[in-house]
Formats: sequence, C-alpha cells, structure tokens
Amino acid sequence: MNDYFLLPMASLPFPNINPIIVQIGPLAVHWYGVGYIVGILFAWWYAKRLITNARLWPDGVLPMKPEDLDDFIVWAAIGVVLGGRTGYVLFYDLARYIAHPLDVFAVWQGGMSFHGGLLGVILAMTLFSIKRGIRTWSLFDVVAAGVPVGLGLVRIANFINAELWGRVTDVSWGVVFCNERLLQSTAGCVAGLEPRHPSQLYEAVLEGLVLFLVLRILTHSRLKLKTPRFVGGAFICGYGLSRTFVELFREPDQQLGYLLGTNWLTMGMILSTPMVLAGIWAMATAKPVTQPQPA
Repeated sequence: MNDYFLLPMASLPFPNINPIIVQIGPLAVHWYGVGYIVGILFAWWYAKRLITNARLWPDGVLPMKPEDLDDFIVWAAIGVVLGGRTGYVLFYDLARYIAHPLDVFAVWQGGMSFHGGLLGVILAMTLFSIKRGIRTWSLFDVVAAGVPVGLGLVRIANFINAELWGRVTDVSWGVVFCNERLLQSTAGCVAGLEPRHPSQLYEAVLEGLVLFLVLRILTHSRLKLKTPRFVGGAFICGYGLSRTFVELFREPDQQLGYLLGTNWLTMGMILSTPMVLAGIWAMATAKPVTQPQPA
C-alpha cells in the first residue's frame, strides 16, 4: 500500500489544488503569479481611494494626484520583482546562483524575498517621489496601507504550491504536505509524510488580514495619514513582528538551516529585526503636518 494512505490520524490532508490555474501550450498561469498581480493592483486601487479622501489628510489637502499613482504602479512592479529576486539570491541561496548564474532569471521556479522586494519598492518610491515632487513618506504610507492584502494572497499561493511549510508538529491542525499529485510529480512529497504547521496560512492571517485591519484603523479611525511615516512605520514594524513570530513555526530554508548554532534562529528573523526597529523609530518620530496658511 502506498505510504500516502497511512497518514497520521491527527492531521489534515493537503488539498489537491493545482498550482497552475490554466495552461495553454507552454504558457501557464500560476496562483503564485496571480497573487503578486492582484496584490499590486489592489494596493494601487486602495491607495487611489486613500489619496482622494480629503478627510484623511491635513486640512483636506490631498498629497498627490491619482495620475501619480497610475504612473507609479509600473515603478512598484519593477521594484517588487527586481528587489524580491535580488534579495532571494543574496540572502537565501547565493552559492547556488554563483554556480548557476542563469538560474537567476528563472523566476517561474519561485524564489522571491519579501525583504528584498521591500527595499526595491522603497528605492522606487524614493526616486519617483523626488521626480514628481511628492512627500516621500506620504507615498510610502498610502502604498503600505494596501500591501498586506497582496502578502496574504502570496502566502496562500505558497500553501497551494506546498512550499515554505512549517516545522513538524503534533497539533490537530497539522498538515501533511503530500497528495496524489505531488506523489506523481518529479520532486515528490519533499516535506515528507509528517504533519507540519501550515505556517504559510499563519503568515497569510497575520501579515495579510490582521495587518491590513490594523492599518485600516490607523488610516480611517486614528487619521494617522495626517502624520507622515506613522502608517508606513506601523506596516514595517507589524510585518517584522508577524514574520518573526511565524518563523518560530516555519521550517528554515534547507540550504541555510538554523543560524549561529541555535535550533531556532532563522534568516527571516535576522532580516525582520531591523524592520521592527525601523518601524518603531518611524512611528516614534512622526509628526503631524501643518499646512501653511494663506497670507
């Protein structure tokens, strides 16, 4: 009998969802790519709603034009892709890409770093805001407010792809990341037949739903868009805390493992710690904007 049919009783079966939504010849549409596209489009749409709501801004003065965001979406997409890929290569698997440099361009195989993508978008926002004469922190605030939705969608796609799974566990909601499709694939059930934390879903909830709701309260109830860099700082800090917490349940990248001789410290924690500190600094030093009064 196939070992797959001898799964532990105290576990949940992995759903048989194809990572490819539709395929026409060599062209395939993946849930992972759709997550990125929908996330970027949502952040763009949501940011436009924020900048056209005068109630949210000091003295009702809007920080930028909707057309500015229309133009910025291209910059943001480039920043996410280039930054995310560069970050993954440098932070997570540099030795492999030095040995096989052409694999750097094989983005369809996966391998994106949020921390690298964030740095790419920050650079894009800085350059774009200077070019357009927009307050950089206000651009950062409105973009950050909608980003968690995309983060949540990509984490769900990670779950569908049976990647970035959690550590072995005996909790009743542990998931065995194996099904008939994976058994028949070339790679097989890489995660094995032991129940694991569905850490991708933990991240989807914390980095996606919870963080979005927190930022929504800050923008619409606390009116923190009137205090440039507070919302952006809350996003950075909130993501860093969420990611650090989930790393306690997530299996570290195989090529890295645990760091500094510990059985708990991961690269994700190390990269997230500066985010928490930077976010706290941004919130602590943010000051409300006072619009100049007409003479």
